[in-house]
Amino acid sequence: MNWFGWLQFAIYIFILLVLVKPLGLYMARVYQGERTFLALVLAPVERFFYRLASVKPEEEMNWRIYAGTLLVFNLIGLLFLYLLLRIQHVLSLNPQNFGPVSPDLAFNAAVSFTTNTNWQSYGGETTMSILSQTLGLTVQNFLSAATGLAVLVALIRGLVRHTTDKLGNFWVDLTRSTLYILLPLALILAVALVSQGVVQTFQPAAVVQTLDPTSGAVTQILPLGPAASQVAIKQLGTNGGGHFNVNSAHPFENPTPLSNFLEMLAILLIPAALTYTFGKMVGDTRQGWSILAAMTLLLVLMAGVAIWAESQGNPALASLGIDQSLGNMEGKEVRFGVAASALWATLTTAASNGSVNAMHDSFTPLGGLVPMWMMQLGEVIFGGVGSGLYGMLAFVVIAVFVAGLMVGRTPEYLGKKIEIYEMKMAALIVLIPVLTVLIGTAVALVLPAGRAGIFNAGPQGFSEVLYAYSSAGNNNGSAFAGLGANSVFYNATLGLAMLVARYALIVPVLAMAGSLARKKKVPESAGTLPTHTPLFIAWLIGVIVIVGALSFLPALALGPIVQQLLLGTGRLF
Repeated sequence: MNWFGWLQFAIYIFILLVLVKPLGLYMARVYQGERTFLALVLAPVERFFYRLASVKPEEEMNWRIYAGTLLVFNLIGLLFLYLLLRIQHVLSLNPQNFGPVSPDLAFNAAVSFTTNTNWQSYGGETTMSILSQTLGLTVQNFLSAATGLAVLVALIRGLVRHTTDKLGNFWVDLTRSTLYILLPLALILAVALVSQGVVQTFQPAAVVQTLDPTSGAVTQILPLGPAASQVAIKQLGTNGGGHFNVNSAHPFENPTPLSNFLEMLAILLIPAALTYTFGKMVGDTRQGWSILAAMTLLLVLMAGVAIWAESQGNPALASLGIDQSLGNMEGKEVRFGVAASALWATLTTAASNGSVNAMHDSFTPLGGLVPMWMMQLGEVIFGGVGSGLYGMLAFVVIAVFVAGLMVGRTPEYLGKKIEIYEMKMAALIVLIPVLTVLIGTAVALVLPAGRAGIFNAGPQGFSEVLYAYSSAGNNNGSAFAGLGANSVFYNATLGLAMLVARYALIVPVLAMAGSLARKKKVPESAGTLPTHTPLFIAWLIGVIVIVGALSFLPALALGPIVQQLLLGTGRLF
């Protein structure tokens, strides 16, 4: 890999950071009920939806009602999507006459898209009807992302307000997230992608004649569909998933270097901008910048490792005399190359997105370790839309609490005392994904049904299982491949892991928000721990890395680490 790959990486980070403040400020105004430039068009639409659903936007909810409303709404969405997939064969917009999705796969897919995971054990163009793709999957891409945004806004209100039990109205937060943020951005991105050649049509397929003059009159069927609209929201909403089986490695989803750059930018755009939204809403933008700095430093470090590892090539292949001057090109599209593929892998696992433009299973062990560990850190290095920042705030609470104990003072954050209840909730938020991943991996390796899906021996097979449960247990959705995941066992266990990783975290987040909202504001004093300084940024990074290392280092040692060491012997796994 030459200098151009590193330059592309630097340009990406620069443009992302430039966009943080304008988009973050806009979102803060949306959630604070202030007038925006889209209000003239969208405010009447917003009021119409409230009247249609008999919602009174001025009536706020405590955390229990907020959480209960959210859970019921998501359950209805899950059941609707499951039913749609089971009966798609009798519905319209199914020109290829796809049959019903099997019960276990329909459960897995419905859970996956409802939880903002978008893990796929199927090929979209060979399994899902156009109606299932649009009315089912794409709609959930919007709603699951809006749900994450709503939870984050409720937590921010808990930090800002005092002596109250009100956190806002879930229906208002959901509507504004969808109407003012996700829809406009998705429309802009979809149009840009169509200009680059991403397909957007209700035609299921095109029959074309091959270009090989020696093949005679041979035709090929090219699957089509409304891809651009789904790709736009899958990236912006950190959903992941793909209209086509190979995801954003498919030329109809991601045809050019420019479309590749725009999709990568969309992956982190909202999670990054939310840090400024947070700072603006709590009345101290330095708090948002400090969190963004911690996220960016970890991202740059890990992306640099991935790009470097993939640019070195595979020593085992080099020993066979194979030219690897371009790096490890196995499983990568030549139109993107090593740098863009390794960067995408890091971004998609940093952001709980899960889309891919290269096959992670073909990465070098060290290159594959990076996306795996990014997920295992709890999807807080930017993370999912909304969910990444509220996960990061749980780490902030832990960092503040530990630092306060070290200096013998009651821990405080943004004028709120951090006490035992908040620590319990933060511990649940941090530890539940860890337990979900490790228990799921252990069960799959012990039971015959789990081992039956492992097609590669040695540490590679172990890594594939660990990666799958890391992905499901952190609502990411990417995969190492090489694992027979479309089975009753994996569809069921990965589905359960996705449910736990989403809703078992949302409830303690909202509970912590409710507790914080009831507290009084504590005046800042000389003994207050500043949480916007370089020292605190370094401390926060240390807490995140220590938790990730302590939780997963033994498992990683059995997979990618030992595999990297074995590469020096010329062995391939």
